[in-house]
Amino acid sequence: MLLTTALLSLVAAVPPADAATRELMTRAAAVVPSDRQLAWQRLEFQCFVHFGMNTFTGREWGEGNEDPKLFNPTDLDANQWATAAKAAGMNAMVLVAKHHDGFCLWPSAFTEHSVRNSPWKGGKGDVVREASDACKAHGLKFGVYLSPADSHEPTYGQSDKYNEYFLNQLRELLTNYGPIHEVWFDGATPKDKGQVYDYQAWYKLIRELQPDAVIFGRGPDLRWVGNEGGHGRASEWSVIPLGAPIEECKWPDMTGDDLGSLEKLKDAKYLHWYPAETDTSIRPGWFWRASEDARVRSLDDLLNVYYNSVGNNCVLLLNVPPDSRGRFHEHDVARLKELGNTLRGTFGTNLAAGAKASSDASASDHPAANAADGNPDTCWTTPDWENEPTIVFALPAPQEVSVVMLQEHLASGQRVEKFSIEVWDANQWATAGSGWREVASGTTIGYKKLARFPAIQTDRVRVRFAESRVRPTLAEFALYAELVRLSAPTITRDRAGTVTISTAQPAAGGVLYTLDGSEPKVGATTTSRYEKSFPLPAGGVVQAIAIPRDAAGDIPPGQIALAAFDVCKAKWKIASVSSEQAGAGEGVKNAIDDNPGTIWHTRYSPDTPTQPHEVVIDLGETLTLKGFTYLPRQNGPNGCIVKYECFTSLDGTTWGAAAAAGEFPNIKNNPVEQRITFAKPATGRFVKFVALSEVNGQAWASAAELGVITR
Repeated sequence: MLLTTALLSLVAAVPPADAATRELMTRAAAVVPSDRQLAWQRLEFQCFVHFGMNTFTGREWGEGNEDPKLFNPTDLDANQWATAAKAAGMNAMVLVAKHHDGFCLWPSAFTEHSVRNSPWKGGKGDVVREASDACKAHGLKFGVYLSPADSHEPTYGQSDKYNEYFLNQLRELLTNYGPIHEVWFDGATPKDKGQVYDYQAWYKLIRELQPDAVIFGRGPDLRWVGNEGGHGRASEWSVIPLGAPIEECKWPDMTGDDLGSLEKLKDAKYLHWYPAETDTSIRPGWFWRASEDARVRSLDDLLNVYYNSVGNNCVLLLNVPPDSRGRFHEHDVARLKELGNTLRGTFGTNLAAGAKASSDASASDHPAANAADGNPDTCWTTPDWENEPTIVFALPAPQEVSVVMLQEHLASGQRVEKFSIEVWDANQWATAGSGWREVASGTTIGYKKLARFPAIQTDRVRVRFAESRVRPTLAEFALYAELVRLSAPTITRDRAGTVTISTAQPAAGGVLYTLDGSEPKVGATTTSRYEKSFPLPAGGVVQAIAIPRDAAGDIPPGQIALAAFDVCKAKWKIASVSSEQAGAGEGVKNAIDDNPGTIWHTRYSPDTPTQPHEVVIDLGETLTLKGFTYLPRQNGPNGCIVKYECFTSLDGTTWGAAAAAGEFPNIKNNPVEQRITFAKPATGRFVKFVALSEVNGQAWASAAELGVITR
């Protein structure tokens, strides 16, 4: 789609800008979503399911040489997946039918590397069938992820033959499992053998067999948001510049901070409606690992993800990986239920229902009342270009609010470039002579903007449109109040091994904690009341909860926080380093300071040594080492290590063979702590970490933290 006529005429009078800018604004605002894109956007929240060979090998990216007999879930229950997804408020599920290792979760007729040759259900099982049936039974849309890369298939790299193989597998998925709402392609190339993908043939087949399906990633309908952290940009535009028609597109980089500003659009030959999907995982990794059962994202974190994706003109695709039983783990299920209950408690009641909308700048056929009628297919707009038009919503009675929802009329394009939200505050009027208080502001709105702010009681809300490409539209306005609850405590430990527990809000009942693996509970003998910081140099698992008051009250206890610590770094020192940029505050000591905000970076000025780079750490005592950890820098990919080696030694001189060697999969897009276990435990006092390559092919290396696994 290049340009599609918007449902509303764009301008009745031109804005105060030069002719070229006016033309660009009009052109950009005329690009609108297809019916399938709009239907997808209205799903808002979806479940991603990474399950397969990696679930049983503990890897993120397999090699393709795994034995199918390894795949043997003991209690696979896709209905449990769907039930948990519905409880979270999700509306669709996308199953990873084949990952980069080539193992197929359905009995494909075109490969032996599938469930047909696994012991699960005697080779008669079909995970795709069970997932699609469960989605149908629970009212979820169903989609499939089919990795273009395939490390097992012998024809991979023989472009024509492999493309035929791929089309055959795609056809199986599109014809045997009912309606498919989304087909997911990524751009991973775990083994670059010169394979050229025939994307256009894939798109043609999808349009023929599943015309209502949207195509993600390396496809014409949906784009990757550009990160795996769970958030959109400050300005998330759905209209993107392309250098060629979509049928010929070479897929530009979609990771930049600015994709759709007028500056980015001004030289584009083609504009395309290309909305963002935000994919992130409920755990650090995409596939289940037992070591991450205690690292499920907190409710607070998931709520931030929701507001920064669904509430920021994106669709959220939250990954929940089944475990080796074939079930969502109990921790994940509990968190999904908490998330769904919180979302329903917040968004179940629109406090603006019955509000009277008014504006001095309303088009006669699109009155202000359209923005409060509960129908996203109608809208308010202005009769012509207005200087900062406003729309006011008068509530039937004063309400305590903390979230405002705005929606543009996407069938008429994305238009708003800058807005602000004000509430009427009678107390402010008495003291300052003006009752309007700004509580939120932003740039883009798009499908949905959720603006959060501290709760305030008001009976009037005003939205001001400071900048817009053409006449602004507002399809829907709503007000909500976030549930009052205590956040989970924050548990930290310093380099000396001292643990501190803090809370964001006062907890009248105090903070309770445990160290024995049990949940903290009032009156339990294993539970302690937190009074002050305490030592935990050898490591352990700390769980903590904030209590609103000792007696039962309206506010429930907070969520349990969990932190797992290994041996502290108090005795550690750097024995040697091959290169460091110490003068710029990027010295190697930063890699063992227990502060993820500081980094070690190899030297880049006045010269730039090349790989390998190495750091030798003296642990200060002899330990039984089970593995190591690497936390990439958290402020960008520069220096992020891909290939590595790790050695241990008793004396710092004799090293022997590497205790571990390999590469961190997908670390550029998912820069979380990497936990690498050794094939067998090693006794040592010294650890040597060697960086062999960097994500962008540069000569340097960096790290926020290096650590060891002993527990």
